[in-house]
Formats: sequence, structure tokens, C-alpha cells
Amino acid sequence: MVCSCSLLPSKEVEIVTKPIERKIVQPIMPRAVDLKEPYWYVVSEKNLDEFLERVEKEHGNVVFVAMSVPDYELMAYNMQELKRYIKELKEVVVYYRKVTTNEGEKNE
Repeated sequence: MVCSCSLLPSKEVEIVTKPIERKIVQPIMPRAVDLKEPYWYVVSEKNLDEFLERVEKEHGNVVFVAMSVPDYELMAYNMQELKRYIKELKEVVVYYRKVTTNEGEKNE
């Protein structure tokens, strides 16, 4: 025996699509970098004795951390690369902050 529900009235189903606004929490930007400035000594054969006396008088111990000129240039290059990377990363963060906030909201 075959039976169906055709005797019951059918309801029309309405499908509505509407966007749902999501609240995207914006992360707090990190505090600014607080770098301390080291003092650099340029020591050559001409001023080595004067430098040693000065360091012993001011700091007590004489310890050297030496670097060649090409290595100093590498360090300077690396610092520029870090600055570039941080700047580009900040631009990405600012971009995503702009596109994920409503235009009516003020940026924090």
C-alpha cells in the first residue's frame, strides 16, 4: 500500500539571505620600542693607549668586543632590513585594522 501526504496543504518556504555583521576585536597595538643608545668608541693604533687609560678609569676593567669594518657594514645592513620589515608589517596591521572596522567607528 502506497500513501502520501498530498492531502495535507503544503507550506511555501521562503529563503532569505542577509549578511551578518560580526564584531572583530582589534588587538591593542604594542607599545613603542624604547631603545637605549650605546656609546661607540673608535679605536685605532694612534689612540689605543689613551683609550685603555680612559676605560680603566671609567669602568675599571678592560674588555673588548671587536668588529671589522665589513662586519660593521653587515650589521648596519641588518638593522636597515629589520627597520624595513617592521615598517611593512605595521602597514599590514594598519590595513587589516582599516578593512575590519566600520567606517563610522573611530580608530582607537
